[in-house]
Amino acid sequence: MPQALRFKNRMQAGKLLAERLGAYAGRGEAIVLALPRGGVPVGFAVARALGLDFDIVLVRKLGMPGHEEYAMGAVGSGGVRVLQPGLAGMGVPAAAIEAATERALREIARRERLYRGARPPPQLYERAVILVDDGLATGATMVAAVHVARQQGPARIVVAVPVGAPDSCEALAAEVDELVCLSMPAQFHAVGKWYTQFDQTSDEEVQDLLALAWREHVPAPPAPRPSNFTSKERS
Repeated sequence: MPQALRFKNRMQAGKLLAERLGAYAGRGEAIVLALPRGGVPVGFAVARALGLDFDIVLVRKLGMPGHEEYAMGAVGSGGVRVLQPGLAGMGVPAAAIEAATERALREIARRERLYRGARPPPQLYERAVILVDDGLATGATMVAAVHVARQQGPARIVVAVPVGAPDSCEALAAEVDELVCLSMPAQFHAVGKWYTQFDQTSDEEVQDLLALAWREHVPAPPAPRPSNFTSKERS
């Protein structure tokens, strides 16, 4: 198991993560997609270090009623919803799940307008997609992000995080082509425990980093999509 690391902040973590992703440096078909908000500074540092396109994938955790910090699932753009296994046996009413889903979808729509504006989402068909967050706790939001990305038929999906719970990383590794995690501490507890500075990432910071990345880097042209294109689905 990798050594338990502690990171100074999200940007430093992203730079270290980029070192492990060096095989993707300068590859025009590769793109880094960050999970807002905390994943954006990490993903920005990765994309800048590797000279890759940078964008976001919009997903949102569904907090357990009364314990919002614990994810009972997650939703994402395009109608994706992922629920934790065994949720039905936890006594969570269906109405509570639906209410949490509606709130999360409204927040995704708000962020889409705020962060992207009139800019179209990136094309992912036949690209190497590197999904980045600041850490994996339950992994629910990252699983939703994987499903969102897979709808467009990418050639490869990579999940890259500085730190993650070992069981979540193991489960997610089976869902993607490659998983890169710098640190999987046995006593994980929470993502923020492994950062010296772990302030909440603001909407303004997300907007600023996206604007800077989009100014600095010219996106690669999208791969042509066949007329009979259907989304790739992992069996």
